[in-house]
Parts: sequence; structure tokens; C-alpha cells
Amino acid sequence: MADLKMLGELERKALWLATWTIHHANHLRDNADGLKVGGHQASSASLATIMTALYFHALQPHDRVAVKPHASPLFHAIQYLLGNQTRDKLENFRGYKGAQSYPSRTKDVDDVDFSTGSVGLGAAQTIFASLVQDYVGAKGWADRQPEGKMVALVGDAEMDEGNIFEALLEGWKHGLRNTWWVIDYNRQSLDAVVREGLWARFEAIFQNFGWDVVILKYGKRQQAAFAEPGGEKLREWIDACPNQLYSALTFQGGAAWRKRLLDDLGEQGSVSQLIEKRNDSELAQLMSNLGGHDIEALLAAFEEARSHDRPVCFLAYTIKGHGLPLAGHKDNHAGLMTPGQIETFRESMNVREGHEWDPFEGLSVGEAQARAYLARVPFTQRGRRRFVAPDVPVPERLALGYQLTMSTQQGFGLIMHEIAKAGEPLADRIVTTSPDVTVSTNLGAWVNRRGLFSRQTTPDLFKSERIPSTYNWTSSPRGQHMELGIAEMNLFVLLSALGLSHSIFGERILPVGTLYDPFIERGLDALNYACYQDARFMIAATPSGVTLAPEGGAHQSIATPLIGMSQDGLASFEPAFVDELATIMRWGFEYMQRSGEGERDQMTWLRDAIGGSVYLRLSTRTLDQPKREMTPELQADIINGGYWMRKPGPNAEVIIAYTGVVATEAIEATGMLGEDRRDIGLLAVTSADRLSAGWTAAQRAREGGLGDATSHVDRLLSDIPAHCSIVTVIDGHPATLGWLGSVHGHRVRPVGIEHFGQTGSIAELYRHYGIDALGIVAAAEGLTPGKPIRRFRTI
Repeated sequence: MADLKMLGELERKALWLATWTIHHANHLRDNADGLKVGGHQASSASLATIMTALYFHALQPHDRVAVKPHASPLFHAIQYLLGNQTRDKLENFRGYKGAQSYPSRTKDVDDVDFSTGSVGLGAAQTIFASLVQDYVGAKGWADRQPEGKMVALVGDAEMDEGNIFEALLEGWKHGLRNTWWVIDYNRQSLDAVVREGLWARFEAIFQNFGWDVVILKYGKRQQAAFAEPGGEKLREWIDACPNQLYSALTFQGGAAWRKRLLDDLGEQGSVSQLIEKRNDSELAQLMSNLGGHDIEALLAAFEEARSHDRPVCFLAYTIKGHGLPLAGHKDNHAGLMTPGQIETFRESMNVREGHEWDPFEGLSVGEAQARAYLARVPFTQRGRRRFVAPDVPVPERLALGYQLTMSTQQGFGLIMHEIAKAGEPLADRIVTTSPDVTVSTNLGAWVNRRGLFSRQTTPDLFKSERIPSTYNWTSSPRGQHMELGIAEMNLFVLLSALGLSHSIFGERILPVGTLYDPFIERGLDALNYACYQDARFMIAATPSGVTLAPEGGAHQSIATPLIGMSQDGLASFEPAFVDELATIMRWGFEYMQRSGEGERDQMTWLRDAIGGSVYLRLSTRTLDQPKREMTPELQADIINGGYWMRKPGPNAEVIIAYTGVVATEAIEATGMLGEDRRDIGLLAVTSADRLSAGWTAAQRAREGGLGDATSHVDRLLSDIPAHCSIVTVIDGHPATLGWLGSVHGHRVRPVGIEHFGQTGSIAELYRHYGIDALGIVAAAEGLTPGKPIRRFRTI
């Protein structure tokens, strides 16, 4: 009982701090631009009891939590009480370098497990984090941590997100364990009150996916009232009450409850007596005593769920804005309490003016007693829970069986197979995954060698029945490939979970995912989310562009090179040749493990010391492979973004800069142009992303006073005559390389793909879009003033 009293006091304190933090940001802090800061006082308040029960009692150090985005203020307040958040960050909530609008692993100082903000993704992350925990546990690695619960605090309206159900299905396929979802069933979304009977749909969905469902509808006070004479009639009325009416009566208070209950139930003796024996305040407390606002009921439910490893959905009935004057109003989602309301609320919380930020102000228990309790909270007993895992050594070179003609997709598969055969630490720490395109993205040989992962061993029945098959995919705890269904969102959320294993579970995993390049856009929200969390992974996207030819417009990717350039935390490459790919992959496995400070390299002006994830845009088109020595200088140029295939001379009139699979056409066009022009140059751009990032950073450095700051692309183009023109070509959007002329002021004609829809052979499509050799030549001749364009064909 002493713990329950303390938890009640901490709940009130956390609610006050969260509400005051938002009020301070919107009404007291200087606001030069006049914009509403926001902060969701009501959406945060509905979770106050649940989060109090979890963080101050039920959670263990090895548990991990994805907090509902709109409960961010409450999370920061709780962490402030636990000593993991600072007052200055709270005072600067939603301000520059203050506590973040939504919990962030990378931007917040408190112990955020999973970033949230794009609703639905934080919840899904807990499913895949649980699967990763199973993977780590099955390997028997020496530093294995105790199994924890992966907990998601989910808004009921958040359950509308489609990726939620994709993740639930994938969890069922993989035998999900140790996952809790607490649904904040306050029955209000941003714009409206949720549809009647939604709870029953939630219950059926989770049960169908193999979850236990615990419905927390009534608090202990309501349960006691139901045991009184007439109590069963009251329960029936509550169960039948429409969501909108319950919300409206909650907002109106005790007198409105009394009138409505007496009107609906009439003079029924025992029921009327049950109502009349309570004053308006007591009646309002009774009717708002839902399961999600009852500490004792919550603690009992969490304790029961701790006794087994089945996934559990807690459907917790709550009131949006519980404890605030906004409670129940349908407009309260983004509403803010007025200064007058805050003043009344401050007085009710026994907080003296000028002491609003004091952690123990207004508590009915002594500060020493409160500090002693907080020091015993189980969740904090191991301190901050960010682990540091040792790096996995990467060989100086990745083995590759040379072939005269190969595609980069084929080369990727061969490189992965060679890694699998080598049996070095690198191979043992790689985990691959793919959304039902493992074979068609050339991961089949890797899986043959390394197997599928599952907690139980399942033989390949085709093999046991002696049916010939190219693939031998035995599932076992030793396996290193996690096969997914076709949902790309799940791929990127799993990559996010795998790519945080070193920090979350203390074990380094090097995830490699594959998918079709055009479908990056289907998982783009989850990709951005993974990068925002600073998860580390390698994604090989293939086939790409219009080069996939007969597949047509639905499978063509145009904008993905621009996605690679614009996505923070992701180094994007598009190699033409397999020796380039091997160099990039070797660097990528190191880059994924870096965690240095943010100083930029003085040669490239890239933040390579920080590390990040890697995106490989690959192709199924076979090209003749160069047989050349991969010198350290060439390796560095490939990684930094580009190198000269043919260096231009001092009288160059035009150079061609190409990316990826159109290398053949660029080389042919260079030869054609060289028939009547001197010193033609051919620039291989392996990463428009890194060339652009380095150039932009070097410009900023020069603007900041470092006049000699030069990037890799600055140096590559430094000796080109001023009158020289540049033709850029890519099987993708022409803007990918169109900026190259801005480096030193050269004229540029970008050639690429801007429209969907055509099917045909590669030659037909290249000719249609003007990225064949003749189209490149025509573009070059169009840049020469006064020179007639040779019309090889109609463009």
C-alpha cells in the first residue's frame, strides 16, 4: 500500500511536469516567430497512470519501450524525476537542442530506447526487436543480456496505420515472444471520437495473431461499485454508453454524470442509491476510474504477463486529458490549457509559484522518502542502457571470382557467397533479410551456405524427399537469413532493429537487406525512421531503373538516386562494375560500425568518422568487366564518389559523367565524340550522394573562413577548361548529376529518365529515353555553340 501511495504521488508529479513543460513552451518562453509550439497536453495525460506503473515499478532494466509519440512530454518528465533528463532541456522543450517533440534516440539526452514520431513504426519496432533478441539469444554469444519485454505504448488511433498489421502478421510467422503492446484506448483521435465497438475488432485481431489480450476496462473503484446493490445495472449502462457521450459527460463533470445516469436508469432503488450516496466530485472520480487509470489493476496485469513469454496486448481504457480540465473534450488533441486553467491546476497540485520545476514540490510524502523510492526503481538499477559492442574485423579485400561479363546484382551474390565460404568473423556476424525476393536478388547462395534462422530446426522437405532443387534452405537457430513476407515496410523496420543490436542488446550484427529498387518507395517511411534512429545496415536494391526493360513502368525506379542523395544517415552508391562493388561493400561493412565524433575529413569533407548505413543501387544488366589493378588510389576515389575512366586533356570541349549501368553507352559515346574532338574526358561517378555532400560541406567551410577547403569533386573537375561542357547520364532522374556544372561553372546537359511507362528491350528503352550512345552524343553536340547537331535519329 505504501508503494501504491508513492506511485500515486509520482503520477501526479509527472502529470504536472509534463503539463507545465508544454505550458512553459507555449506561453512563457520567448517566441520570436509567434508560432504555436504545441505539445499535446491531453494526449500525454491519458497515459500518465500507465507510464507511472511501468517506469516506476513494472519495467526491468532489460526491457525496452517505444513510447507513444504524443506522450513525449510525460516521458521526459518521468526521466527528469529519474535523473536522466535536465531542467534546461525541459525548459527548452521543442526548442533548439531542447527535449524533442517525440522521443528520439539520437537527439534526446534521456534514455530513449526507440525513436517514435511517425505513428505505427515505433510499435512495429518492438516486434522486430523481439525477433532480434531471439536471434541474439539463439547464438549463445558470451555477452548475452537477459531476455526483456519489448513494450509499445500505442494510441488507439495509431492502430489505423497499415504497417501495424503487416508487422503483426510477420510476428506471428516467426513465433513472436516477449512483446507487450499497451493500447491507450481513449477513444479519441485528432479529429474525432473513434468508431463504436473498435475494441472488439482489436481483441479479435490480436487473438487471431496468437497474442494474449488483457482488457483493462474497469478500475478498482468501479469494480467495487459494481459489487454494490444496483452495481450490475451501472456496469451495463457503462458498457452500452456510446464513446462520444462518455467523452462529453467526462468533460462536463459530476453534475452532468448524475443527471444522465438518473435520467437513463430512472428510479430503481438500489441504483439510485448507489449514485446519490456520492457527491458530484466522487461520482466523477468513479466514472473516470477506468482500467488504464488504476495503478493497482495495471500492476497486477503487468505482473501476470511477466510470468510467461507470450505476446500480450493490454487494451487499456483511458480518458484523453485525464486529470486536466481538457479531459474528454473532442477538440483536446492539440488543445492547450489557458493561463487561468494552469493557475488553478498548479494550486490543485500544491505547487508554489516559482517552484514549478522542483522535482519534489507538492508531494504529500517527504523528499527523502521519494528519493529513496526512485533510487530503488528496478528500471534504472543498471544505469543507462546503451551498450557498446566491439567492432567486427573486415578483411582488407573481399574475395571475388572474376568473370568477363557480370551484372552488379550477380556480383553482389558472388561476393556474399565468398564471404559465407570464408568462415571469418565477418561472415558470422552478417544477418541477411529480404521481403520474399531472396532468390531474385541473388542471395540464394548465401542462404544455401548459412541457412534460414528460426528458433526450431525445420528441415528442407524437398531435400529430404530427394526432389532436385537449386536451394537447400534448412531453418535452425544456426541460420543467418531472416525471410520476410512481401511487405517492404517490415524489411526496413527489421533492418532498423538488427542495426541497433549493438546498442540495444550489446551484440554487433551487420544486417544486409535486399529488395527491388523501385519498392524502396513503398518502405520509405520506415527507411527514414531507421536512419533517424542511427540504425546501421546495408541495403542492396536491384534491379533498378528502366534497365529492367520488359517489366515496364510499374517496376521502373526513377527517383531512387535522389532518395539516396537526400536521405540523412545513408551513404548511397551506384557502381557500374563489380570490382567497384567489392570495394564499396568492404568499406561499407566498416562504415556501418563507426561511431566517432562529427569532425569532417579534411580531404573529402565527409563525416565518415560518424558512420551510417549504406545503399547499393544495382542492376541485372551484364557488362564487360574491366581487368585492372585495384590500387589504393582507385579504391579511395571509388569510395569518395568518382574517378576518371579517361582523364580529359587541356583542350577538352566536353566530358561525359555517368553513373551505373549506362557505362557502356557512355564509353561508346566518348569514342564517337573523340572522332572529331580532342581531349574528351569520361568521369565514372560511383556515388553522386558523396560527391554532392562533400562539395556542399567544403563550400560551407570556405564560407566559414577556410579558403583552401576543397572536396573530391572540386579536385576532379579543377583542370577542366572553362569553355568545356559536361554531359551527365544516368538510368534515373537527370537531376542526380545535373548539379556538377555548379562546381566550377561549366555548362551541363543532364540526360536521364523523367517518365514512366514503356516496356521493351534495353536498347529500345535507352533509345526512347535518349540515354543510348547516340542520345549522349546528341546532347553533347547541343552544348557546342554554333556547331550543327548530327541527327543520328529522331529524338
